[in-house]
Amino acid sequence: MQKHFIFILLSGVVISGCATTPVSKRSALILIPKAQEISLGIQSYKQILKKEKESENKQLNQIFRRVGQRIASVSDMPNLKWEIKLIESDQKNAFSLPGGKIAIYTGILSVAKNEAGLATVMSHEIAHVIARHGAQRMTQQMLLQGAMIGAHLSMKNSTQKNIVLSALGVGVLYGFTLPFSRLHESEADQIGLIYMAKAGYDLSLIHI
Repeated sequence: MQKHFIFILLSGVVISGCATTPVSKRSALILIPKAQEISLGIQSYKQILKKEKESENKQLNQIFRRVGQRIASVSDMPNLKWEIKLIESDQKNAFSLPGGKIAIYTGILSVAKNEAGLATVMSHEIAHVIARHGAQRMTQQMLLQGAMIGAHLSMKNSTQKNIVLSALGVGVLYGFTLPFSRLHESEADQIGLIYMAKAGYDLSLIHI
């Protein structure tokens, strides 16, 4: 009887936690309240930036912000408080966190080559935010650890902090980011290309 009750309870949680991803329309399990997801993303972003050196190149910063805002404005969450930071580093990397927090490393410029290439990187990272991939991974981490504490996750608790950072793709050393699953990466590609087209970019100019 007790097992049956637990099964019904868990089934209810799973059903109530199902969310539909914009654009792809894929159903995904998310047990993290959006407000908590955004708060954790902002806290993680601030901690990571403390360990990184922001680029002082005004021209590059203007270009990055212009491209990012152009794509974010046609996304399914144009009113998020989008924030884009350019990190001075040889890393060919970029990452995004819940709440519209994005960081691009200057090393990726050698790969992007032109504005369309840069827009491809930006749109991919923006798509991760829109699809709430971070919240999906936090949900997976919690279920694996049996920690149904979504509304109570805290960056002040070392164990929970590791759950959050790991789920968001951030390694032990801030700035080292891990790729999302193949499903999430391909979904971000799909959504990102659609946003690029909506923003008016010529997809034939992509050389990444």
